[in-house]
Amino acid sequence: MDLAQIEAESKAVVEEVCELAKLKEGNLLVIGCSSSTVQGELIGTHSSMDIAGAVFRGAWQAVQERRLRLAVQCCEHLNRALVTDRDTMEKYGFEQVNVIPQPKAGGSFATTYYQTLQDPVMVENTKAGADAGIDIGGVLIGMHVKPVVVPLKITHNRIGEAIVIAARRRPKFVGGGRAVYDEALE
Repeated sequence: MDLAQIEAESKAVVEEVCELAKLKEGNLLVIGCSSSTVQGELIGTHSSMDIAGAVFRGAWQAVQERRLRLAVQCCEHLNRALVTDRDTMEKYGFEQVNVIPQPKAGGSFATTYYQTLQDPVMVENTKAGADAGIDIGGVLIGMHVKPVVVPLKITHNRIGEAIVIAARRRPKFVGGGRAVYDEALE
């Protein structure tokens, strides 16, 4: 696989999601990624640190440019726990768990992020606190996004061979037929 292309595709996906979700500095983005599906293989069968690294570099560049907070979801072997930094954990009051992701237990993408951070922590979940999420290859990140979760119609919907699905949150609508809503929040 062309790792430079994977990196560019990843950056384009994150940039588009940030734009469509109207993410602002300090917002929390959750990303889950199967490096196996990026290669066109079944999820969990061909973990690749090289591919995960390329996806991560593209995503990380876009995240840092926008000064977002990031949480990376692990696979089901770690109960979809997440990697984040200590500051994010403390800001959101997440519960820390004791595990270190590995390519075959947590996933290569989560392992890459854990190894990148100066003060990585593992958290049980985001308490449905993320402002948006990106699912690369069917890893099911929706549980980590604040209700109401709204799918995003993205044009950059593949990284390598993996299908990318993204979502954002919107505030709940309250009221009835006479209610007026702020279109900027929809």
